[in-house]
Amino acid sequence: MRGLVFFFCCLVALASKYHSLNLTLNYRKTYEYKYEGQVKFGSGKPNRAESGARIKCNIKIFGESPQVFILQVSEVTFAELNGISGKCDFIQRPRLSQRLAAQLAKPFKFEHINGHVRQIQAAPDVTETTVNIVRGMLSFFHATVKTSPTVYELEEAGIHGVCQSNYATEINKQTNNMNITQVVDIDNCRIKAAMQKGTAHAVLDKETKQRGESMISTMQYLYTIQPTEEGGMVKSAYGLEQQHFSPFNVKRGSFRMEAKKEMVLIRVSEGGKPPNVGQLQNRGDLVYKIVNSDANIPLVMQDRTQPKAKALTMIKQMAEDHKNRIKKETTENTLKVYQLLRMLQDRDLDEMWVELSKNNEHRRFFLDMVAEINDDRVLKFLQKRFQAKDVTANEAAQTLLIAMNHLQPRPELVEKAKEIMNMEFIKSHPRLWPLAVFSFGSLVYKHCAYHSPCPQAAVQPLLDLANEGLRNRNETKMFIALRALGNAGHPGSIKTIINFLPGVAANPVDVSCRVQSAAMQALRLTARRDPHNVQEIAMKVFLQKNCAPETSMMAIMVMFNTKPSAALVSTLTAHLERQKDIHLASFAYSYLENIARSKTPDNHIMSTYCSLAVKSLAAKFGRLSYNSRSFQMDMFDDDFLMGASASFNLLGGPTSVLPTEIITQTKYFSIGRIKRLMEFGIRAETIKQLFGPSIPGFKGDFSFSDFQAIYNVLKNWESLPNDKPIISAYSRMSGQELFFVNIKKDLLEYIKAAVSPSAPKGTPVWAAIEQLERGLSWHWTKPLLTIEVRLLQATTLGLPVEIAKYYQTLTGITINAKAAINPPQAQHLVDLMNADISLESEGVVGFTKDFWFFHGINTELFQCGTEMKSKAPVELPWKFSAKLNVGNRVFELDIPACKNEFELISFSSNLFAVSRNIANLQSPKRTPMIPDEFNPQQPTPNNWCPKANMCAKSSMYGVGVCVDYEIRTQYYNSEYPLYSIMGFTHAAIRVVPAEATKPVEKIRFEINGKPASHPLTIRHLYETMRTIAEVFEDFCNATPQPVVSIKAIAMSGNQNLEGFDVTLYNPSVGDTLKAQMIVSHVGDAANWKMCVDASAQVVNKQWHAMISWGAQCKPYKISVMAAAQSSAPKPTLEAKVQWASVPEEMERYIPGMALLSGFNQTCESNANQEVSASIVCASSDSIDVTIKLPKYTVSRRAVPLPFTSTSFRVENTERNEQA
Repeated sequence: MRGLVFFFCCLVALASKYHSLNLTLNYRKTYEYKYEGQVKFGSGKPNRAESGARIKCNIKIFGESPQVFILQVSEVTFAELNGISGKCDFIQRPRLSQRLAAQLAKPFKFEHINGHVRQIQAAPDVTETTVNIVRGMLSFFHATVKTSPTVYELEEAGIHGVCQSNYATEINKQTNNMNITQVVDIDNCRIKAAMQKGTAHAVLDKETKQRGESMISTMQYLYTIQPTEEGGMVKSAYGLEQQHFSPFNVKRGSFRMEAKKEMVLIRVSEGGKPPNVGQLQNRGDLVYKIVNSDANIPLVMQDRTQPKAKALTMIKQMAEDHKNRIKKETTENTLKVYQLLRMLQDRDLDEMWVELSKNNEHRRFFLDMVAEINDDRVLKFLQKRFQAKDVTANEAAQTLLIAMNHLQPRPELVEKAKEIMNMEFIKSHPRLWPLAVFSFGSLVYKHCAYHSPCPQAAVQPLLDLANEGLRNRNETKMFIALRALGNAGHPGSIKTIINFLPGVAANPVDVSCRVQSAAMQALRLTARRDPHNVQEIAMKVFLQKNCAPETSMMAIMVMFNTKPSAALVSTLTAHLERQKDIHLASFAYSYLENIARSKTPDNHIMSTYCSLAVKSLAAKFGRLSYNSRSFQMDMFDDDFLMGASASFNLLGGPTSVLPTEIITQTKYFSIGRIKRLMEFGIRAETIKQLFGPSIPGFKGDFSFSDFQAIYNVLKNWESLPNDKPIISAYSRMSGQELFFVNIKKDLLEYIKAAVSPSAPKGTPVWAAIEQLERGLSWHWTKPLLTIEVRLLQATTLGLPVEIAKYYQTLTGITINAKAAINPPQAQHLVDLMNADISLESEGVVGFTKDFWFFHGINTELFQCGTEMKSKAPVELPWKFSAKLNVGNRVFELDIPACKNEFELISFSSNLFAVSRNIANLQSPKRTPMIPDEFNPQQPTPNNWCPKANMCAKSSMYGVGVCVDYEIRTQYYNSEYPLYSIMGFTHAAIRVVPAEATKPVEKIRFEINGKPASHPLTIRHLYETMRTIAEVFEDFCNATPQPVVSIKAIAMSGNQNLEGFDVTLYNPSVGDTLKAQMIVSHVGDAANWKMCVDASAQVVNKQWHAMISWGAQCKPYKISVMAAAQSSAPKPTLEAKVQWASVPEEMERYIPGMALLSGFNQTCESNANQEVSASIVCASSDSIDVTIKLPKYTVSRRAVPLPFTSTSFRVENTERNEQA
């Protein structure tokens, strides 16, 4: 019995010993640890470049009280890694080591309670970056240790944020130490130590994200805990964080980050005097703190001292570099200027303005670039400019648009933007005020994207404006306010918006249809934020009988932005079955059909609902094809995690043959997000009054008589009211309305007067002409940072890992021109009709697009990671002299012979492992991911290095075009599609001088709209007439009058001319449309010609063309015939090509291309010298294709169409009913 009691007591003692193994520090002791942390970036494949950084140091921990301790860091060394994996090692950087050691040498105080690090304190002059590195060290003393159970999970705060941790513990029976494994789910933290920028307009979509991930991170800690009297002491600890990232689907290859750290106990000593800490500041807990990163652009590292002087110098240098043409080598310097400007104070910007505003080039660059400061400093600067009125309305519009749309979405900036919107300078310009209001709405949208719930006060100025317009019956204010509310997408605006919609509000107000449409569109972005309420509103509007059809159609579009449930789609279907408005039914049915066929993830679930709806409605609405319809094309690739969609919507009604609204929309899908790209809309306002349900004389075949019928209606535009717009238009980017215009009658009258033949001198057109006569010299440049997308996250080292994308364009135009008019006594525009006008011009238009991608560590001290740099310059120089006589319909253009090579367009891209640090600015390291010494002569199975140079040169004109490309990359099946960006790519199109048969002085183009019947020479005339007689045989006894003649001639001084002459004829008779063309080689002993005769019988749906070419149009001849058969069981297009003789290459071309396109091929004998093709509508979205050649038949069934075949649906529905 006594033995049993003794054994039980031992168990209790042992259990109590391990029960208190919380990480503890004894404040009476001093702990010394050796610490090492390192991070690497690369692809994980052999023979590829990688980069990294490493910090080594010793750590001492002194006790100040039982819960307060002091950390001191010593012997700090910093090293960089950059080179080919396995062939390079870390290299120490003494200068940066000294700089980092100076910061880390200062004492840090922290609280340690129950195994967790609490408040951290540091000296005021210690940077947040340094404190974060210390957080990475202290995180080894932050864990929740339990002895029972041995496996447990909990949510706790750590350096990555508030995240879920999974623990597993094990007792080492030999050492009695406890081994702890901790895995942190850092991808799904409830509160994450991260910051996103530039993604507010790219909506995160659940269904799209389910298709695949672009980033996966893991975090694992291993602890060895030694039992002590106080609890558990960290004897050693190891942390490993891995991040896999890809711009595509991460499961098909990724860039990798590996961050690991290790801490080993060196000694524990009794006592020890803690260092003198001096004045300290509270820096918060262990959670990583995001450093103000706006100035830490990840692609740039430069000396930041005297930023104002450096920014001034660089802006002036950029203006000088690009004053004549865009200098592609220096366009990336814009990022350096943005970084410097983001470091300046308010007074610095004012001083820079005083100096730079005096020079137009400097002024323009400064205004364009200061907009990227993106905080209150740019708003204060603009406010001063507007108060002083020392900028033009045009300058204000451009700068304000960029500044407001690129502002940080902080509450104080929203308040400051309100002041800008209500300034007198803004309100006094009719085009500037709507721009400011729309931009304010966009700022509110971004603010709400990062702050949920979004305060009502943010959108209140727009609500007040809408209500004011409603009270005063001011349609302009109502319209502008509603469109700005659409930009804001604030759920709190719903109560105001419904006041403008029929049948929704308790006390509806009668407003115009255009205001109703604007109100419905104002809910387009709110649909994602408050789908339930928007669904209810949209359904109520749709069910209103007295609502304009286009407003009901808009309600359907908005409803599907909310991703309606199966029940709501069924409800809509049930109401559509009873719908009597055929225009509304036509639009709704086509819209449902588009979603049913959609391949994008966001429509995956809805496509099932809509497929059922289409089947239910097909019998009643399948045949409808009115001017109210919706068309959509889309695609999505799971490997790339990318897709796109484009839609074209016609919204109209029975009162006019014209659609009331035309809306085009494009979307882009990428790595779980949906971004609205461009959207354009046109609304027919009072112009609808000119068009009734039909147009007199309009047959629908778009012949000349149809255009004449439309013109006859439009001639009556002067009868329209003066105070209402004739037509309106808008444009949106990223879902945000940027531009809106009303075209009223007074504008058309102004244009009519300005271009009228009787317009006297003093009108704008005359002013432009007189300026040209004096000589015009104009230059314009514009830098634009289109994309700045950044994601910063904490790493276990306390360093920020960043994924960033930057995209910018620098555009430039230079024009020099001078005109002369003979006779010079013209007083009215009509006098110019018969005058000889000459124009000489020289200039260049071009742009350079730069795109950067970065994945790595980015601090103000150093950067390391993977960086992709792409550049695409486009340049079109010109120099010409032209002569024009409008009355004689003669135009002549002379271009100097090509003497120098120039690059028209190019694209280059490469991926690098990069290392930069502030102490070694002159020697950054950048190693290509695929080494430059890659030997294309000794390829390996995974190497791909095509290279080509192809040129097409004309000895006649002395000019040629060359296409070059070179690719160096490595591919692995596991890395598709990632390897497409893994190496070096270069492609270019160049214009080059070529050796000419005769010296070429210039190339002349002549266009004669009413040429004489005789060609260039008498011999040419007899040859042409004989050719016409032999080949065409539908000139009868007379040669038809040419419609236009075009010549391209190489001019060689007094030598004979050489070039080509193209003459077009129009011998149409009755309902048969005809066109004829002769292309002739002009020069000594030239007898090559091409003759084309084409005819079309629109009524019978038959087309015919004959093409012959060679000497006198005789050696080669092809006849093409086509006919549409709508009476067949399925709509069919039959085509036939016959030839007497063609080059052998053409006979081999069709079978080869058919096989590449996925066609089946069978060997069989068909008609000689003939190719026939049959295209049959197999279904509403596919066709069957059969092509018969003399020795082959190629065919393919169910070739998918990017659109729905309306004719198939209409005609086959009719036949089914007849049957």
